[in-house]
Amino acid sequence: MRMDSEVFGSFAEGFARFMGTARFLIWMTVLIVAWLGWNILAPENWRIDPFPFIFLTLLLSLQASYAAPLILLAQNRQESRERVSLEHDREVAAQARADTDFLAREIAAMRMRIGDLATRDFIRSELRDLVEDLNRDEER
Repeated sequence: MRMDSEVFGSFAEGFARFMGTARFLIWMTVLIVAWLGWNILAPENWRIDPFPFIFLTLLLSLQASYAAPLILLAQNRQESRERVSLEHDREVAAQARADTDFLAREIAAMRMRIGDLATRDFIRSELRDLVEDLNRDEER
């Protein structure tokens, strides 16, 4: 029988998530208390698992033996997703850094070019000087 690892992994994550809830703990506690109550208070011939509750111990051990690997599988899948997400975040950060460096160089180049541009005041003063030179030339 071949099982799809994605389906099984999703089941393991769902199971691990359910085991970490208060609902699971409450139902497990109710089941154990009912089991103990029945096997202590019921008439002796109706008891399923009399003291020392070996069958209950077996059931709890069985549940734990399945729960532990399922929880580890769910953790491994979560770790893999986090690793992929972290790698993506690194790539995005590297691209953002490259974009920032490019923009910083572009801004520096624009500042240098702006420094070479003539300002309005400079042009006005040059025109005034030219007009004054022309006026002097006409007067002569």
